Parts: sequence; structure tokens; C-alpha cells
Amino acid sequence: MTIIKPIGERILLKPIKTQDRTKGGIYIPESAKENRKQGEVIEIGSNKAQELGLKKGDIVIYGGYSHEEIEINSDKFIIVELKDILARVEE
Repeated sequence: MTIIKPIGERILLKPIKTQDRTKGGIYIPESAKENRKQGEVIEIGSNKAQELGLKKGDIVIYGGYSHEEIEINSDKFIIVELKDILARVEE
């Protein structure tokens, strides 16, 4: 099992895919999908991120264009800087 530990103020996220269908079962074409950038926190690089209230398993909304995409065992992940985390999703 490969373990990725971000260095510095970076966060490892597993992107959350948007729904292909509505709750009523209507198919949503790719061109009409909302490009919301959400991900699940997998690893946190530094203690500074934990002070801001992030922990493994949190769902966050991230922005920016400077994230790094990686693939491990056919799973896709991204590494974003702490400054690109916009909000934590609470349900």
C-alpha cells in the first residue's frame, strides 16, 4: 500500500465526482454539469492545517488552478495548497 504524505502546507484530496443524474433520474450531460471542486481530505501536510480545523475525512471545497493531479493504484488524487481550500462542507 502506497502512502502519500504531503509536505508543508499541502493537502491530499480524493476528488468527489458530480452526479450524472438528478434525483428524479434525468441524465445530466457533461456540458451542463456544475464544476464544483469538492474533495475528501485524505492526508494533511503540516500541523498548521489541523489548527484551522481540517482533519482526515472532511469534505472541502477547493479553488485555484495550481493543484497537482496524481494517480495511485488507478485511484485519482490531487494535492492542493492550504490557501486553495475555500470551505469545509458540513451536513
